Amino acid sequence: MNNKPIAILGAGSWGTAVAIHMAKAGRKVMLWGRDPQHVASMKTSRCNQRYLPDVKLPDTLALTDDLQACSSSAGEVIIAVPSHSFSEIIQTIDKPATGISWLTKGLDPANNQFLSDIIAHHWGEHFSVAAISGPSFAREVAQGLPTALTLAGNNTVYQESIRELLHHQNVRVYLSNDLIGVQLCGAVKNVLAIACGISDGLHFGANAKAALITRGLTEMRRLGKVLGARDESFMGLAGVGDLVLTCTDDQSRNRRFGLHLGHGISAIEAEKLIGQVVEGKHNAAQICLLAERNNVEMPICAVVNRLLTGELSPQQAVLSLMSRSARDEE
Repeated sequence: MNNKPIAILGAGSWGTAVAIHMAKAGRKVMLWGRDPQHVASMKTSRCNQRYLPDVKLPDTLALTDDLQACSSSAGEVIIAVPSHSFSEIIQTIDKPATGISWLTKGLDPANNQFLSDIIAHHWGEHFSVAAISGPSFAREVAQGLPTALTLAGNNTVYQESIRELLHHQNVRVYLSNDLIGVQLCGAVKNVLAIACGISDGLHFGANAKAALITRGLTEMRRLGKVLGARDESFMGLAGVGDLVLTCTDDQSRNRRFGLHLGHGISAIEAEKLIGQVVEGKHNAAQICLLAERNNVEMPICAVVNRLLTGELSPQQAVLSLMSRSARDEE
Protein backbone atom coordinates (compact mmCIF):
# COMPACT_ATOMS: atom_id res chain seq x y z
CA MET A 1 0.00 0.00 0.00
CA ASN A 2 1.42 3.43 -0.97
CA ASN A 3 1.97 6.23 1.54
CA LYS A 4 -0.75 8.48 0.13
CA PRO A 5 -3.65 9.22 2.49
CA ILE A 6 -6.99 7.48 2.45
CA ALA A 7 -9.66 10.02 1.56
CA ILE A 8 -13.00 9.55 3.29
CA LEU A 9 -15.57 11.79 1.66
CA GLY A 10 -18.33 12.66 4.10
CA ALA A 11 -17.97 13.88 7.69
CA GLY A 12 -21.23 12.50 9.01
CA SER A 13 -21.34 9.92 11.78
CA TRP A 14 -20.37 6.92 9.61
CA GLY A 15 -17.60 8.59 7.63
CA THR A 16 -16.15 10.02 10.84
CA ALA A 17 -16.34 6.66 12.62
CA VAL A 18 -14.46 4.82 9.87
CA ALA A 19 -11.91 7.62 9.66
CA ILE A 20 -11.32 7.30 13.42
CA HIS A 21 -11.00 3.51 13.13
CA MET A 22 -8.48 3.72 10.29
CA ALA A 23 -6.45 6.47 11.94
CA LYS A 24 -6.23 4.44 15.15
CA ALA A 25 -4.97 1.54 13.03
CA GLY A 26 -2.06 3.71 11.94
CA ARG A 27 -3.44 4.65 8.53
CA LYS A 28 -2.88 8.09 7.07
CA VAL A 29 -6.43 9.44 6.73
CA MET A 30 -8.00 12.66 5.45
CA LEU A 31 -11.69 13.29 6.19
CA TRP A 32 -13.61 15.67 3.92
CA GLY A 33 -16.68 17.58 5.06
CA ARG A 34 -18.96 19.70 2.89
CA ASP A 35 -19.63 22.39 5.51
CA PRO A 36 -16.57 24.61 6.17
CA GLN A 37 -17.90 25.66 9.59
CA HIS A 38 -18.41 22.04 10.61
CA VAL A 39 -14.88 21.14 9.49
CA ALA A 40 -13.43 24.16 11.31
CA SER A 41 -15.27 23.13 14.47
CA MET A 42 -13.86 19.59 14.24
CA LYS A 43 -10.35 20.95 13.79
CA THR A 44 -10.68 23.13 16.87
CA SER A 45 -12.46 20.69 19.19
CA ARG A 46 -10.88 17.49 17.79
CA CYS A 47 -14.28 15.80 17.80
CA ASN A 48 -17.36 15.70 15.58
CA GLN A 49 -19.66 17.57 17.97
CA ARG A 50 -22.57 17.35 15.54
CA TYR A 51 -22.66 13.55 15.19
CA LEU A 52 -20.17 11.88 17.57
CA PRO A 53 -19.63 14.44 20.35
CA ASP A 54 -18.22 11.98 22.88
CA VAL A 55 -15.51 10.45 20.65
CA LYS A 56 -12.13 12.16 20.29
CA LEU A 57 -10.56 12.43 16.84
CA PRO A 58 -7.03 10.97 16.68
CA ASP A 59 -4.36 13.64 16.33
CA THR A 60 -3.21 12.01 13.08
CA LEU A 61 -6.63 12.39 11.41
CA ALA A 62 -6.53 15.27 8.93
CA LEU A 63 -9.63 17.33 8.10
CA THR A 64 -10.51 19.40 5.05
CA ASP A 65 -13.40 21.04 3.21
CA ASP A 66 -11.54 20.97 -0.14
CA LEU A 67 -13.05 18.06 -2.05
CA GLN A 68 -10.76 18.13 -5.06
CA ALA A 69 -7.56 18.44 -3.02
CA CYS A 70 -8.66 15.64 -0.71
CA SER A 71 -9.66 13.18 -3.44
CA SER A 72 -6.86 13.92 -5.92
CA SER A 73 -4.08 13.49 -3.34
CA ALA A 74 -5.43 10.19 -2.00
CA GLY A 75 -4.22 6.67 -2.56
CA GLU A 76 -7.71 5.31 -1.91
CA VAL A 77 -11.10 7.02 -1.90
CA ILE A 78 -14.04 5.93 0.26
CA ILE A 79 -17.38 7.72 -0.11
CA ALA A 80 -19.56 8.23 2.97
CA VAL A 81 -22.22 10.71 1.85
CA PRO A 82 -26.01 10.11 1.73
CA SER A 83 -27.30 8.30 -1.35
CA HIS A 84 -28.85 11.46 -2.82
CA SER A 85 -25.39 13.10 -2.90
CA PHE A 86 -23.48 10.09 -4.23
CA SER A 87 -23.83 10.90 -7.94
CA GLU A 88 -22.73 14.49 -7.37
CA ILE A 89 -19.52 13.31 -5.70
CA ILE A 90 -18.73 10.87 -8.53
CA GLN A 91 -19.26 13.60 -11.13
CA THR A 92 -17.10 16.09 -9.21
CA ILE A 93 -13.97 14.14 -8.31
CA ASP A 94 -11.31 12.86 -10.69
CA LYS A 95 -11.27 9.15 -11.49
CA PRO A 96 -9.24 7.40 -8.75
CA ALA A 97 -6.29 5.33 -9.94
CA THR A 98 -7.11 2.07 -8.17
CA GLY A 99 -10.88 2.00 -7.63
CA ILE A 100 -13.50 3.43 -5.33
CA SER A 101 -15.34 2.17 -2.25
CA TRP A 102 -18.40 3.46 -0.41
CA LEU A 103 -20.09 3.22 2.97
CA THR A 104 -23.35 4.66 1.62
CA LYS A 105 -26.44 2.43 1.81
CA GLY A 106 -29.29 3.20 -0.56
CA LEU A 107 -30.24 3.79 -4.17
CA ASP A 108 -29.71 6.84 -6.36
CA PRO A 109 -33.05 8.68 -6.05
CA ALA A 110 -32.65 10.53 -9.34
CA ASN A 111 -32.39 7.48 -11.59
CA ASN A 112 -33.49 4.63 -9.30
CA GLN A 113 -30.11 2.94 -9.78
CA PHE A 114 -27.73 1.01 -7.59
CA LEU A 115 -24.73 3.12 -6.64
CA SER A 116 -22.45 0.75 -8.55
CA ASP A 117 -24.46 1.54 -11.70
CA ILE A 118 -23.65 5.24 -11.33
CA ILE A 119 -19.94 4.44 -11.24
CA ALA A 120 -20.19 2.02 -14.17
CA HIS A 121 -21.95 4.69 -16.23
CA HIS A 122 -19.37 7.32 -15.32
CA TRP A 123 -16.10 5.36 -15.34
CA GLY A 124 -16.93 2.10 -17.11
CA GLU A 125 -18.19 -1.33 -16.06
CA HIS A 126 -14.69 -2.69 -15.43
CA PHE A 127 -13.64 0.04 -13.01
CA SER A 128 -12.93 -1.51 -9.59
CA VAL A 129 -15.59 -0.86 -6.96
CA ALA A 130 -16.46 -2.08 -3.46
CA ALA A 131 -19.56 -1.57 -1.32
CA ILE A 132 -18.94 -1.73 2.44
CA SER A 133 -21.99 -2.94 4.34
CA GLY A 134 -23.16 -5.00 7.31
CA PRO A 135 -24.49 -4.52 10.86
CA SER A 136 -22.53 -1.50 12.03
CA PHE A 137 -23.51 1.53 14.06
CA ALA A 138 -21.11 4.44 13.71
CA ARG A 139 -20.75 5.14 17.42
CA GLU A 140 -19.73 1.56 18.21
CA VAL A 141 -17.12 1.48 15.44
CA ALA A 142 -15.74 4.83 16.63
CA GLN A 143 -15.55 3.47 20.18
CA GLY A 144 -13.62 0.40 19.02
CA LEU A 145 -16.36 -2.12 19.81
CA PRO A 146 -16.41 -5.45 17.87
CA THR A 147 -17.94 -5.17 14.39
CA ALA A 148 -18.12 -7.44 11.32
CA LEU A 149 -18.57 -6.06 7.81
CA THR A 150 -19.18 -7.33 4.29
CA LEU A 151 -17.15 -5.86 1.44
CA ALA A 152 -18.73 -6.64 -1.94
CA GLY A 153 -16.94 -5.82 -5.17
CA ASN A 154 -16.05 -6.74 -8.73
CA ASN A 155 -12.27 -7.11 -8.36
CA THR A 156 -10.79 -9.41 -5.73
CA VAL A 157 -7.37 -7.75 -5.76
CA TYR A 158 -8.92 -4.34 -5.13
CA GLN A 159 -11.23 -5.77 -2.47
CA GLU A 160 -8.28 -7.32 -0.66
CA SER A 161 -6.51 -3.96 -0.62
CA ILE A 162 -9.53 -2.25 0.96
CA ARG A 163 -10.00 -5.10 3.42
CA GLU A 164 -6.38 -4.62 4.50
CA LEU A 165 -7.22 -1.00 5.39
CA LEU A 166 -10.39 -1.85 7.33
CA HIS A 167 -9.61 -5.21 8.93
CA HIS A 168 -7.93 -4.28 12.21
CA GLN A 169 -8.38 -5.23 15.88
CA ASN A 170 -12.15 -5.25 16.54
CA VAL A 171 -13.30 -4.86 12.91
CA ARG A 172 -13.51 -8.01 10.80
CA VAL A 173 -14.19 -7.83 7.06
CA TYR A 174 -15.61 -10.60 4.87
CA LEU A 175 -15.45 -10.46 1.06
CA SER A 176 -18.34 -11.02 -1.35
CA ASN A 177 -18.72 -10.78 -5.12
CA ASP A 178 -22.48 -10.12 -4.90
CA LEU A 179 -22.60 -6.37 -5.47
CA ILE A 180 -26.31 -6.35 -6.31
CA GLY A 181 -27.38 -8.43 -3.31
CA VAL A 182 -25.31 -6.51 -0.77
CA GLN A 183 -26.46 -3.12 -2.09
CA LEU A 184 -30.08 -4.24 -2.19
CA CYS A 185 -29.92 -5.42 1.43
CA GLY A 186 -28.50 -2.08 2.51
CA ALA A 187 -31.31 -0.15 0.84
CA VAL A 188 -34.32 -2.31 1.75
CA LYS A 189 -33.42 -2.85 5.41
CA ASN A 190 -33.78 0.89 6.03
CA VAL A 191 -37.39 0.84 4.82
CA LEU A 192 -38.13 -2.22 6.95
CA ALA A 193 -36.57 -0.51 9.99
CA ILE A 194 -39.07 2.32 9.54
CA ALA A 195 -41.86 -0.27 9.55
CA CYS A 196 -40.57 -1.78 12.80
CA GLY A 197 -40.26 1.66 14.35
CA ILE A 198 -43.86 2.46 13.44
CA SER A 199 -45.01 -0.83 14.95
CA ASP A 200 -43.17 -0.15 18.20
CA GLY A 201 -44.40 3.45 18.22
CA LEU A 202 -47.93 2.07 18.13
CA HIS A 203 -47.02 -0.37 20.97
CA PHE A 204 -47.83 -3.45 18.89
CA GLY A 205 -45.30 -5.58 20.75
CA ALA A 206 -42.47 -8.00 20.06
CA ASN A 207 -44.57 -10.47 18.06
CA ALA A 208 -45.43 -7.86 15.44
CA LYS A 209 -41.82 -6.71 15.17
CA ALA A 210 -40.58 -10.27 14.70
CA ALA A 211 -43.17 -10.81 11.96
CA LEU A 212 -42.14 -7.61 10.17
CA ILE A 213 -38.46 -8.57 10.26
CA THR A 214 -39.12 -12.11 9.02
CA ARG A 215 -41.57 -11.17 6.29
CA GLY A 216 -39.40 -8.20 5.38
CA LEU A 217 -36.46 -10.55 4.82
CA THR A 218 -38.72 -12.55 2.49
CA GLU A 219 -39.43 -9.38 0.51
CA MET A 220 -35.71 -8.63 0.20
CA ARG A 221 -34.95 -12.14 -1.01
CA ARG A 222 -37.88 -12.09 -3.45
CA LEU A 223 -36.62 -8.95 -5.19
CA GLY A 224 -33.01 -10.09 -5.00
CA LYS A 225 -33.80 -13.34 -6.79
CA VAL A 226 -35.29 -11.48 -9.74
CA LEU A 227 -32.33 -9.09 -9.90
CA GLY A 228 -29.78 -11.92 -9.90
CA ALA A 229 -28.51 -11.57 -6.33
CA ARG A 230 -27.12 -14.55 -4.43
CA ASP A 231 -29.43 -15.85 -1.72
CA GLU A 232 -26.50 -16.29 0.68
CA SER A 233 -26.13 -12.50 0.84
CA PHE A 234 -29.56 -12.15 2.43
CA MET A 235 -28.65 -14.66 5.14
CA GLY A 236 -25.32 -13.00 5.88
CA LEU A 237 -24.02 -9.85 7.57
CA ALA A 238 -25.32 -7.42 4.95
CA GLY A 239 -28.73 -9.13 4.93
CA VAL A 240 -30.25 -10.57 8.07
CA GLY A 241 -27.41 -9.19 10.21
CA ASP A 242 -27.96 -5.55 9.26
CA LEU A 243 -31.73 -6.05 9.10
CA VAL A 244 -32.03 -7.30 12.68
CA LEU A 245 -29.68 -4.61 14.01
CA THR A 246 -31.43 -1.75 12.24
CA CYS A 247 -34.93 -2.92 13.12
CA THR A 248 -34.34 -3.53 16.82
CA ASP A 249 -31.87 -0.95 18.17
CA ASP A 250 -32.65 2.73 18.73
CA GLN A 251 -29.23 3.76 17.46
CA SER A 252 -30.85 3.27 14.04
CA ARG A 253 -32.08 6.61 12.72
CA ASN A 254 -34.52 4.79 10.40
CA ARG A 255 -36.05 2.94 13.34
CA ARG A 256 -36.25 6.15 15.42
CA PHE A 257 -37.88 7.89 12.46
CA GLY A 258 -40.52 5.13 12.39
CA LEU A 259 -41.06 5.48 16.14
CA HIS A 260 -41.85 9.16 15.65
CA LEU A 261 -44.31 8.29 12.86
CA GLY A 262 -45.98 5.75 15.12
CA HIS A 263 -46.34 8.48 17.75
CA GLY A 264 -48.26 10.60 15.23
CA ILE A 265 -45.46 12.97 14.19
CA SER A 266 -45.29 13.93 10.50
CA ALA A 267 -42.48 12.64 8.29
CA ILE A 268 -41.03 16.13 7.85
CA GLU A 269 -40.98 16.83 11.58
CA ALA A 270 -39.69 13.33 12.36
CA GLU A 271 -36.65 13.78 10.12
CA LYS A 272 -35.96 17.16 11.75
CA LEU A 273 -36.01 15.46 15.15
CA ILE A 274 -33.52 12.84 13.93
CA GLY A 275 -31.18 15.59 12.74
CA GLN A 276 -29.60 13.45 10.01
CA VAL A 277 -30.62 12.04 6.64
CA VAL A 278 -33.06 9.12 6.99
CA GLU A 279 -32.14 6.93 4.01
CA GLY A 280 -35.26 4.75 4.29
CA LYS A 281 -37.51 7.79 3.91
CA HIS A 282 -35.79 8.77 0.70
CA ASN A 283 -35.42 5.24 -0.72
CA ALA A 284 -38.89 3.78 -0.04
CA ALA A 285 -40.30 5.04 -3.33
CA GLN A 286 -37.25 3.79 -5.26
CA ILE A 287 -37.54 0.31 -3.74
CA CYS A 288 -41.23 0.14 -4.60
CA LEU A 289 -40.60 1.31 -8.16
CA LEU A 290 -37.86 -1.30 -8.57
CA ALA A 291 -40.24 -3.98 -7.29
CA GLU A 292 -43.04 -2.82 -9.58
CA ARG A 293 -40.78 -2.83 -12.64
CA ASN A 294 -39.81 -6.42 -11.88
CA ASN A 295 -43.33 -7.53 -10.93
CA VAL A 296 -42.28 -8.37 -7.37
CA GLU A 297 -44.67 -8.11 -4.44
CA MET A 298 -43.25 -6.18 -1.46
CA PRO A 299 -46.26 -5.31 0.72
CA ILE A 300 -44.38 -4.02 3.78
CA CYS A 301 -42.24 -1.64 1.73
CA ALA A 302 -45.30 -0.58 -0.27
CA VAL A 303 -47.27 0.26 2.87
CA VAL A 304 -44.36 2.28 4.31
CA ASN A 305 -44.15 4.22 1.05
CA ARG A 306 -47.90 4.92 1.07
CA LEU A 307 -47.62 6.17 4.64
CA LEU A 308 -44.71 8.45 3.74
CA THR A 309 -46.67 9.97 0.85
CA GLY A 310 -49.59 10.71 3.18
CA GLU A 311 -51.90 8.14 1.65
CA LEU A 312 -52.18 6.12 4.89
CA SER A 313 -51.99 6.84 8.61
CA PRO A 314 -49.83 4.52 10.76
CA GLN A 315 -52.96 2.72 11.97
CA GLN A 316 -54.28 2.33 8.41
CA ALA A 317 -50.88 1.04 7.28
CA VAL A 318 -50.97 -1.76 9.85
CA LEU A 319 -54.59 -2.58 9.02
CA SER A 320 -53.65 -2.76 5.33
CA LEU A 321 -50.99 -5.38 6.08
CA MET A 322 -53.08 -7.43 8.50
CA SER A 323 -56.12 -7.53 6.21
CA ARG A 324 -54.24 -9.08 3.29
CA SER A 325 -55.56 -12.44 2.15
CA ALA A 326 -54.14 -15.57 3.80
CA ARG A 327 -51.30 -17.38 2.00
CA ASP A 328 -48.65 -20.04 2.48
CA GLU A 329 -45.31 -19.05 3.96
CA GLU A 330 -42.45 -18.80 1.44
